[in-house]
Amino acid sequence: MVRLLEKRQTIASVLTLFAIATFSLHLLVLFLFLLQGLNIRQLSVRKAPNFVQLIDGKAVVNIDDLAREPEAIRQFISKTMISMFSWSGNLPPQRIEEVANPKPDLGIVIPTPQGGSQKVSTSSWIASFALSEDFRKGFLRTVAEMTPPEVFSEDPKLAMTSELVIKRVYPPKQIAPGKWQVGIVADLIQQNQVGGAKVITPFNKDLLVRAADYFGNPQAGNSTDLQKAIYSVRADKLEIYEIRNLCLLDGYNNLNQDKLTQCGAGQTSDSFIR
Repeated sequence: MVRLLEKRQTIASVLTLFAIATFSLHLLVLFLFLLQGLNIRQLSVRKAPNFVQLIDGKAVVNIDDLAREPEAIRQFISKTMISMFSWSGNLPPQRIEEVANPKPDLGIVIPTPQGGSQKVSTSSWIASFALSEDFRKGFLRTVAEMTPPEVFSEDPKLAMTSELVIKRVYPPKQIAPGKWQVGIVADLIQQNQVGGAKVITPFNKDLLVRAADYFGNPQAGNSTDLQKAIYSVRADKLEIYEIRNLCLLDGYNNLNQDKLTQCGAGQTSDSFIR
């Protein structure tokens, strides 16, 4: 009888140890699942790696997500400003047949603070997505005020075009990690299509640029031409977050902040000061 009781106690002890071991194994598996889930989440929200193209054409991963090549910044500035201030009254051609027969640009309506509305060209509206979101809305209103209504006129005698001719883009000056200051010297040339009368306005600005995140279009196959154009603007992973007047009284690289402020106060237009 005693042996039978001892045997039952031994079996119970083994079953208890087995239950404890099984429970511990389940806890370990649950912990591993949670750890794996956290790793997957970190991968899903991780920024896409930046690539730097070497002279031989090979691309290498850039560890610093805020680093940008100076020439890429200059090209971004030139492309954005030319698209923003070049108005032809026609939409940019999307197909070969539209080069010879462009579609008229009806413009994009921008509400004004007074409750009215004005128009900007479609190219200006697309290029504005290269600006930071908090700066874009106010800047578009300024561009709308500068855009003559004659740009959208169907009457050839009244039609007007505008072109931004960039003379110089200064080398980017880093002011903080992922932020640069870039000066441009340009002329804004407005011209009547009939008669050829020109109005040339100096366009000398100081732009503050910063690195930005970019996520590809999840529905690239179903996107409209307008959506594709907007995604292409953001693909540069840069954005303009402030535009100031540029001082040309001295060499650009030798200007200190006092000279910039003093020169900016003497200019006639403060429309682009944030």
